Amino acid sequence: MTTPRTARLLAALHRFHAAHPWDHNAHYHPWLLRQLPRRFGTALDVGCGSGELARLLAGRAREVHALDSDTEILARARESTPATAPVVYRLADARRQLPDGPYDVITCVAALHHLPLAETLTRLKDRLAPGGALVVVGCARASGPLDHALGLAAVPLNLLMGWAKNRGRPSPRRPASMTAPTRPPRETYADISRTARRVLPGTRPRRRLFWRYTLVWRAPATGARRSG
Repeated sequence: MTTPRTARLLAALHRFHAAHPWDHNAHYHPWLLRQLPRRFGTALDVGCGSGELARLLAGRAREVHALDSDTEILARARESTPATAPVVYRLADARRQLPDGPYDVITCVAALHHLPLAETLTRLKDRLAPGGALVVVGCARASGPLDHALGLAAVPLNLLMGWAKNRGRPSPRRPASMTAPTRPPRETYADISRTARRVLPGTRPRRRLFWRYTLVWRAPATGARRSG
């Protein structure tokens, strides 16, 4: 039950975040890039949003296919991407449409909780080239003491990051990537970890700060077999 004091605190936090916004997903882009080779051929970015990650991948890839189901956010992505960048944006619902591939790199940041978990992981796995890498930064529903403890630990750090990234001044607007439609995650971290380990043998999901988890899976370098 939410007490009046808790409600006032949450309202104050909401006002602070509205005035000092920062992109939790972009915070993990440097980590994500460290999981990838310096150069690779093709990449697929599922749920690309306003294209920040797709543009970073384009600095290493021969070609990037970036998918999103939101027309407005894709328009912003195209406007922000130089014409010379090797990025192809596509309007697509990843529940029904995924390019066949194969891809050397597949990324999925804060999008997997919008999709059927096991089915999507299987389809992404099947679209990896031999030796390719699937990298996920995802959102999970908090459940259990550890999740709630990490969430509490993230609150002061989140405030500090918002303050630092805005240099102490209120931001005139939210980052474009934060304007896309979202919905709360349904699966808990335990659900996601269990499913990921079954579909992607050898993967080791990790809880992260700022209400995120990560997982990395690499396809076998030889003898890989695609099913669809």
